[in-house]
Formats: sequence, structure tokens, C-alpha cells
Amino acid sequence: MTVEELLAEARSSLNRLTPHEAAAVRDDGGLLVDIRYAALRDRDGLVPGALIIERNELEWRLDPACDHRAAEADRHDLRVVVICNEGYASSLAAVSLRQLGLRHATDLAGGFQAWREAGLPVEKAEAEGGAKAEGER
Repeated sequence: MTVEELLAEARSSLNRLTPHEAAAVRDDGGLLVDIRYAALRDRDGLVPGALIIERNELEWRLDPACDHRAAEADRHDLRVVVICNEGYASSLAAVSLRQLGLRHATDLAGGFQAWREAGLPVEKAEAEGGAKAEGER
């Protein structure tokens, strides 16, 4: 299997969201999770209200059964929208979260770049050491 085939298979099981749909999920109490690495957040900014969890910690921080979970990850029916830079790694990450039982996990089609291009709010990233939370293509 190639990475493109893996991505297509992952996306076939997701109801990927537009930026405005993702914003509505957040406004309705769902969780936006930014998995971009720090350099991209510093360069481009942040989605207001998104929880920052870098990709390598995602499953541990969002598994409701894990001792290392984020406080927000308190149930398996939580609506989670994963955001990466352009909407590739987030698809694979969302499927991984579904495998953990987060049945409503999905991702933002086009990633952070689509969010910004849609004219939705973006916050400036705080300076190193003043990051809002914890730590693609």
C-alpha cells in the first residue's frame, strides 16, 4: 500500500469538515485539536480555542482511558476535529483516534491553511515559554 492509498482509505471513513463546519463544532462544545509543530504555529498563528497537542502525543492525550489524557478528553463521544497544516496528517490522526473509540473524531479538510483562507480568526502564537498548551505536512 502506498501513502496515497493509506490516505484515501483513511478519508473514506471520515466526514471531513470545512473550516466553517469545524468552527461550528467548536462553538457547540466540540474540541479542535491542532497537531502542527511549533514552527508552523509560530509562523502562521493559532486557531482560537484549539487545544495544541503535537502529533506524537495525540493518542495519549485524547484517550479518555489514559492517565496522561488532557482534561478535555473526558469521554468517547466527544466531537474532535484534528487540524494539521494542509489536511493530510490530520486524516491519519483522526482515524487513529477513532481506533481508540473516539467515534466522532474527524479532521479539517485543507487544515490550518484552509481555516485562514476562509477568513476565520487566527491568533498570534505566544512567545516560546509562554505557549498556550502542549506541543506536518
